[in-house]
Amino acid sequence: MVTRVLVVDDQAVVRAGFRVVLGGADDIEVVGEAADGADGAEQAERLRPDVVLMDVRMPGTDGIEGTRRIAALTDPPVRVLVCTTFDLDRHVYDALRAGASGFVLKDVTPEDLQVAVRTIRAGHSLFAPSVTSRLVDQFVPSEPEPSPPPRVALTDRERDVLGLVAAGLSNAEIADKLFLGATTVKTHVSHLLTKLELRDRVQLVVFAYEHGLLHG
Repeated sequence: MVTRVLVVDDQAVVRAGFRVVLGGADDIEVVGEAADGADGAEQAERLRPDVVLMDVRMPGTDGIEGTRRIAALTDPPVRVLVCTTFDLDRHVYDALRAGASGFVLKDVTPEDLQVAVRTIRAGHSLFAPSVTSRLVDQFVPSEPEPSPPPRVALTDRERDVLGLVAAGLSNAEIADKLFLGATTVKTHVSHLLTKLELRDRVQLVVFAYEHGLLHG
C-alpha cells in the first residue's frame, strides 16, 4: 500500500528535500507540492493525498488555516502532519487545535520522517499524549475561560476516561487506574471520538483542556 503525500512549505529547497527523502521509500509517493496553506488546501481537495506534510509559518495563508481547511475534508479524510522548528510552540498548539494529527521537527532524520508519515497514514497520533499535554499546559490557561458545554452528554465514565487521556495516560494506564479492561478503555475512547465528532486522540486532549474537563 503506497502512502500518497502532499508537501506544503514556502521554501522550494525544503520541499525538494522532503520530496527526495520521502521518495526514497518504496511505499511513499509525493503527489504534489504547495507553497502556502491556501494552495495546500486546494491541492489536498483535488489530489486527496493520504497525508499532508504541513509547514506552520508561511507567508500568505499559514499552515494553521491550511490545516483547518484540510481537516474539514471527508470521504476520504486527509490527515495533516505538521512540520515545525520547536516542539513547544504556540503555532503547534494552534495547528493541533485546527485538526493536525501530530508533528515532527524539521531536523527529523529521513528514516524517522518516513515512519512518521506511515504512522499518520495508519490513523495514529504521532507522539505520546504527554507531549500534547505539555503543549496545552503551556498555551491554555490553568483556569480556562467558560466554554460552551459539550454538544452531547457524556457519561461519568466517559468523563473519567477523557480526563485521563488529557492527562497523558495510555489506554493501558487508564485501564489500570479505572480497573477496566484495555479493550473497554479503547471502546470508551472510540465512543468519545464519535460523540464529540473529533478526529483523533490529539483533539480529545485539546477538547478536554478547553472545556475544563481535566480539572473537574
